Amino acid sequence: MTVKVLVADDEQTIANAIAYGLKREGYTVETAADGEEALRKADSFEPHVLVLDVMMPRMNGFDVCRKLENRKNLGILLLTVKNDMVDKILGLELGADDYMTKPFDLRELIARVKALARRLQKTESEPDPVSFKVAELVIYPEQRSAYLKGEALTLTPKEFDLLALFISHLKRVYTREELLDLVWGMEYEGGTRTVDIHVQRLRTKLGEPYQHLLQTVYGVGYKAIGEVP
Repeated sequence: MTVKVLVADDEQTIANAIAYGLKREGYTVETAADGEEALRKADSFEPHVLVLDVMMPRMNGFDVCRKLENRKNLGILLLTVKNDMVDKILGLELGADDYMTKPFDLRELIARVKALARRLQKTESEPDPVSFKVAELVIYPEQRSAYLKGEALTLTPKEFDLLALFISHLKRVYTREELLDLVWGMEYEGGTRTVDIHVQRLRTKLGEPYQHLLQTVYGVGYKAIGEVP
C-alpha cells in the first residue's frame, strides 16, 4: 500500500522541499498552504501522516489538531519555529504524535515520517484472531483496533501503541525511558513528559473503572494490571 502524506505549511519553499524529499522515498504527497486547506485535504486526500506547521494563516496547527481529534490511523508531526515546552505539551495534548522545531534537518524529518508510517499501515484483512483482553477491553494488534464493552475506542497511533504494549505485557513495569524507546523508537524532543501526557489521555478515554488498569509506579514509570479494580 502506498503511504499518503499531507504537508501543511504556508512557507511554500519549505512545503515543496519536504514534499520533494518524501516523494523520492516513494510516498504520495499533497501540500496545503493554510489550516483550512489542510482540513479540507485531510478529509478528501485521507493521508496516513500529516506534517503540520503550527503557525499558519486562517487556522493554526493547534486548531487543526482540535478539528482532527476524532481521527483514526492518522499520524501527526507538528512543525514550529518556537522552542517552547508549553507549545510542545499543548501539541501532544491535542493528539500530535511527534514534534520538530524549525529549522530542522530534512533527513531527520523524513526518518520520523517513516517511523510514523510504519506504525500506521492499514490492514484490509479480517480482525486479527490473536488479541489481548482484560475484562471487556480487547486489543487487536494487527488490526490496530481496540474495543471497550464492544465499542471501538478512538485512539491516536501513539495511544494505541502504548495501550497495546501495556495490555500485552500485564504487570510488567516500564520506565518512561523504556516507553519512549519502545513506542517512539527514537530520542524525542518532548522528553519523558510525553509519556505522562499520553498515559493521561489514555486514562481519560478508557474512563471509569478501566482507567485504573494503567497504574503509576511512583519513581519508576507505569504498568497495567490484569483485572479491573
